[in-house]
Amino acid sequence: MGKHLSLSDRAIIEKLLAQDYTFAYIARQLGRSSVCISKEVKKHRCFANRYQTTDNDCAHFRGCLRNNICNRPVNNRCRDRCKLCTEIDCTLYCKSYESIVCPRLFKPPYVCNGCPDERTCEKNHAYYSAHRAHANYMALLKSSRSGLRTSPEKLQEINEIISPLILKGQSINHIMATHKEEIGVSERTLYKYIECRAFDVGNLDLPKKVKYRQRRQHKVITKFEYSYRKGRTIEDFSVYTTTNPKVPVVEMDTVKGARGSKKVLLTLIFRNTNFMLIFLMPDGTQESVLAVFDMLTNRLGVDTFRRLFPVILTDNGVEFKNPHELEFTETGTRRTRLFYCDPQASWQKAQVEKNHVLIRRILPKGTSFLLLNEEDIYLITCHINSVSRELFQNKTPFDLMQTEPQKKLLDTLGLHAIPPDDVVLKPKLIKH
Repeated sequence: MGKHLSLSDRAIIEKLLAQDYTFAYIARQLGRSSVCISKEVKKHRCFANRYQTTDNDCAHFRGCLRNNICNRPVNNRCRDRCKLCTEIDCTLYCKSYESIVCPRLFKPPYVCNGCPDERTCEKNHAYYSAHRAHANYMALLKSSRSGLRTSPEKLQEINEIISPLILKGQSINHIMATHKEEIGVSERTLYKYIECRAFDVGNLDLPKKVKYRQRRQHKVITKFEYSYRKGRTIEDFSVYTTTNPKVPVVEMDTVKGARGSKKVLLTLIFRNTNFMLIFLMPDGTQESVLAVFDMLTNRLGVDTFRRLFPVILTDNGVEFKNPHELEFTETGTRRTRLFYCDPQASWQKAQVEKNHVLIRRILPKGTSFLLLNEEDIYLITCHINSVSRELFQNKTPFDLMQTEPQKKLLDTLGLHAIPPDDVVLKPKLIKH
């Protein structure tokens, strides 16, 4: 049995009150105490007061025609009714006076439900309505749960923790992953407090406060099936990964800067760790992409490259339309397998697209890449991969890079994790 009365419970109370049952009987039917029923009725009863034009509270005021109740001398008799007299109070003299307040409302059942004289009674009425009582209860429940239920001292303590970190571009999830015990409230409550402007930061300071609508997946029909896609379509990718379920998948894409900025970022993300590699290319050509592949192959070795990048899923950008050169080394050794998403179907490689949001916090759209250098890209890579991911139980991508090939990749590229409170995802990360 629930602690609170439900709408059906209240409907039973209303029905039994109309049948003039006692609180004790109603309480037994509901398995409650009679005190509980009594408090419920008194708290939620609705009054239907009769309208009076004067302060006279006689129940017979409307139909009263009495004159000279005070027995004045004949010559001084009032021409008006006694109820309208402004000199004396007729209720003090009238033997028929009856207060408009019913004594039934001061003792159980406190309402007029079930009263046999309810239709003819001229006194003020009070009723118990199940639907009104439940509506009042729900409104009270909602209001009691709204607002801030934390002391000003605790709010200030939380503010000192989260505000500087949010201004660095960190997400609430990342902050909660490292400061949950200090903050002492849930992530949802923290969003609620920010919504109420309880801290120095507001919604506009949060990196992203939206809900993604579920995208409709639809088959994109292309007019021509180009030769580079044969055997490498998204259907071929599904067949290959189904046949080899344990094979790691890497998603690949590019990020472009402002118009006139030839430099392009090549991004590769490991699905199983969400770790993203970022490389600065002089332009968005096939030769630049191939140069990155050859560099990684030479520094890691073909075997390690093959273990790290066995399958790569990318889009149909012109820079990726030379699959044979990317899949094989100069000596003809296979180093990876390349597959292509459907045209205009970026959702098929959702992880790399979603991680581009982190890059755009540091390099907003319209930013020129002309002044970027390898040190800047190294810094961006380290900070982005130090953000806690809710998808992986609030671990960072650095935490998940634990295999020998993965550790070799980090050592080869010199990548290291950034302390949680030092993570910056704002344009100020890049000095120039």
